[in-house]
Amino acid sequence: MSPGVLPVTGDTPVDRDEARKLLQDELAKPVYQEAQPSLLDRAVQAALDWIVEALSGIRSVGAGPGTLLLAAGAVLIIVVAVLLIRPRLNARADRTGRAVFSTGAALPAAEHRRRAAAAAGAGRWNEALAERLRAVVRDAEERGILEERPSRTATEAAAGLAPAFPGSAGEIRWLAERFNEVQYGRGAASEADEADAVRAAALDAALAGGVPAGEGAPGAAR
Repeated sequence: MSPGVLPVTGDTPVDRDEARKLLQDELAKPVYQEAQPSLLDRAVQAALDWIVEALSGIRSVGAGPGTLLLAAGAVLIIVVAVLLIRPRLNARADRTGRAVFSTGAALPAAEHRRRAAAAAGAGRWNEALAERLRAVVRDAEERGILEERPSRTATEAAAGLAPAFPGSAGEIRWLAERFNEVQYGRGAASEADEADAVRAAALDAALAGGVPAGEGAPGAAR
């Protein structure tokens, strides 16, 4: 059953224990648990738990009215939970699910390096770091280490490159994470600085001059 959907049959009464179990099963799904609720979220959850307790204490008032009352309360709880958590899940997707390259013609790695150097010279550290990540990915595509795929995300690129360059795997993942933060994160904490740009440039140079580990490295990205 997908989040927000509660099965209710036409004339079959919903037992209060069954309704409670359905709600608990729904809210226990990973999609809700992974959202790491804040203090406000937990306060809302406490209120929802109180509603569940109130519903569970309702005695039978007849199959028709009882079914409607329990179903309405269950739907209310699930709707509130979905509205509370879905924005956080969407924000997470924004930070990790967007492509490295914007739409348009693919540029060579050398052009991304030129843009990175120009941005660094002007103190635009976010742009410099992002262009270095793009240079790393395009260089890997040009060398056949990664297949060309415009929709590839930074996280996917790191997953493909890390097995090919195991000695730099930690730095590759770091650059992918910083790219996601400076491109799609929020607040001053997501800003890159000169040290980040220098570190990204050093990684770009190391990978450009490095040899992929094993002949199976290109296949690791597929």
